[in-house]
Amino acid sequence: LQPLLLRPDTALRVSLCGSMSLVFDEYGRPFIIMREGQQEERLKGLDAQKANIQAAKTVCNILRTSLGPKGMDKMLSSPDGDVTITNDGATILEQMHVNHEIAKLLVDLSRSQDNEIGDGTTGVVVLAGALLEQAEGLLDRGIHPTRIADGFERACAIAVEELVKSADAFEYSATDVESLVQTAMTTLSSKIVNRVHRPFAEIAVNAVMAVADLERKDVNLDLIKLDGKVGGKLEDTALVRGIVVDKEISHQQMPKLIKDAKMCILTCPFEPPKPKTKHKLEVEDVETYKELQEAERKYFLDMVLKVKESGANLVICQWGFDDEANHLLMQHGLPAVRWVGGVEIELIAIATGGRIVPRFSELTAEKLGSAGTVREISFGTTKDRMLVIEDCPNSKAVTIFVRGGNKMIVDEAKRCVPFFFLFFWVAIISL
Repeated sequence: LQPLLLRPDTALRVSLCGSMSLVFDEYGRPFIIMREGQQEERLKGLDAQKANIQAAKTVCNILRTSLGPKGMDKMLSSPDGDVTITNDGATILEQMHVNHEIAKLLVDLSRSQDNEIGDGTTGVVVLAGALLEQAEGLLDRGIHPTRIADGFERACAIAVEELVKSADAFEYSATDVESLVQTAMTTLSSKIVNRVHRPFAEIAVNAVMAVADLERKDVNLDLIKLDGKVGGKLEDTALVRGIVVDKEISHQQMPKLIKDAKMCILTCPFEPPKPKTKHKLEVEDVETYKELQEAERKYFLDMVLKVKESGANLVICQWGFDDEANHLLMQHGLPAVRWVGGVEIELIAIATGGRIVPRFSELTAEKLGSAGTVREISFGTTKDRMLVIEDCPNSKAVTIFVRGGNKMIVDEAKRCVPFFFLFFWVAIISL
């Protein structure tokens, strides 16, 4: 097409083959206008089947290189610019945002495998792609798709029978878990944590056995909490038999280790009451200011003494408090933690057997929670600190605290650990 010079307020329409038109705008740029539905052609029969098989093979070829001990990781970039590096098939498919219907079925297949077993999310998709590739050759030979599907069903039944014959049974108990550890180590062989697969396997097995009821064949996986912090090495990952809270002791001079902790769990702030209406207070001399300061200090002291009289040696507060209250708590030997979230407050109350106290006047010794040890942990030269509550009497909750050199390592390690949980859950309920 030769370039056309047009006036800014004109456009030229050229008919092409009667089904489409070529239009030039005021800047001479060409646009092709097609009739609605002109290029929409629905595939039928063998062409449609081959198109669906090709879409499935495309997805499988993407995952094929991440399968096995020598599988490579995939780098996935989201529209927001977030980068994820993983070789977990379920994670890769979740973040691919496929649009083809058959590809979506493979995503659902990987998700269901992840939910039911916890492992094999890549292998199940690669296996499905290999079966479809073989089915394509059978279709070319004129075999009906229903016959091919029946053949796969019969082959599946024969394969299951052979697997049952060749499967090895192993015994384990609450004191002998070596066979479970060996199985978990096999699961980790293709993950990023394969160089520390023995410690990770032991941590996962101990976490599941801590919350498992072998007599009832029940495992409450909700009692296992996964948390992580950037810093350190993968070898620093530890199992905490208790709760990890991303908070720190409010004062540097307060003790960082409290044994036989008796904690009061407060949802009321350490501050004087405030009027609910607008107010204005004018202080004209130094004596009046000192009186106000003394009244505020007396109010703080009264709250601290009520906590002390209840027998508590640790304060967990949902709200913050100023330096005056913080200093008085330190003077009276009461370590305190402030700005603890509502969800964490409830979790601490359930685990320690304490009651959430909304007012200081309702604080009694019967409402205190107890724990064997409460300690603050720090991370190298950074200022990050966390609170660990261990040996809680009313809960078997445990926390797997993952460490790693960067966020990618921590996230990938956290994705690896749930594989064990579901696998051991299946093993225990199948006893």
